[in-house]
Amino acid sequence: MSVQQEIKRLTAPDIRARKGGEPIVCLTSYHAHTARLVDRYCDVILVGDSLGMVMHGFETTVPVTLDMMILQGHAVMRGSRRALVVVDMPFGSYEQSKEQAFASCVRALKETHCGAIKLEGGRRMAETIAFLVERGVPVMGHVGLTPQSINTLGSFRAQGRDEVDWAPIEADAMAVAEAGAFSVVIEAVVVLNGPATTEKVPIPTIGIGASPACDGQILVLEDMLGLSPRVPKFVKRYGDLGPGIEAAIAGYAKDVRARVFPGREHTYEMRAKRKP
Repeated sequence: MSVQQEIKRLTAPDIRARKGGEPIVCLTSYHAHTARLVDRYCDVILVGDSLGMVMHGFETTVPVTLDMMILQGHAVMRGSRRALVVVDMPFGSYEQSKEQAFASCVRALKETHCGAIKLEGGRRMAETIAFLVERGVPVMGHVGLTPQSINTLGSFRAQGRDEVDWAPIEADAMAVAEAGAFSVVIEAVVVLNGPATTEKVPIPTIGIGASPACDGQILVLEDMLGLSPRVPKFVKRYGDLGPGIEAAIAGYAKDVRARVFPGREHTYEMRAKRKP
């Protein structure tokens, strides 16, 4: 008699232990069906606040709410079995105080059953990260380009183009690590900054537009599949699904208007009458 082997979901400590080892593969997902596919190949699935731009058409991630993150976190958890699922804390849900951050994170963890949360900010968020970790919240940090600060930054521009800016980025990553985060995303920084930062920081660095020297990489799924109309320079398109989807929709519309669909094979017939 065969016994089905239980699939053990990866945890924050599992990812932390990958520092300097096999590269960590990460992608975003916001739906159960994409989570099922991503889960087969990735170590971490991020339910990113990028869903505001990808799913809802917002210009930035700023309008995203905690309720939106929790709803999509539910979907991703239902669709995945193995990967560590990390839920982004949206703008305004954690910056006011350590207590506010803890309350928001507890909601996300309890209501979605995800394994960790992510929040943006380096040194300025170190005290909050330490507060959360001490109370049992696994935290993934995020430094470099922090999209939630777009109204302050002015644009989604790369960070560290001048050597004088490297030290603050490294200091942010170190502060996140020292506060107890299990990993840190480094976004849109000059490639030469990546190896030095990754070597110095004692937790896994997850690059997105950073450096191949990082301990792992992450991309927005829709960007790498060719479903986003505009993508950052750091995105490599591994698929071009947009034209194929549009062609399928056009074919469906044509068949409906021509009354070709539904055909007989797509409809239900009456049962045959039984003979007495």
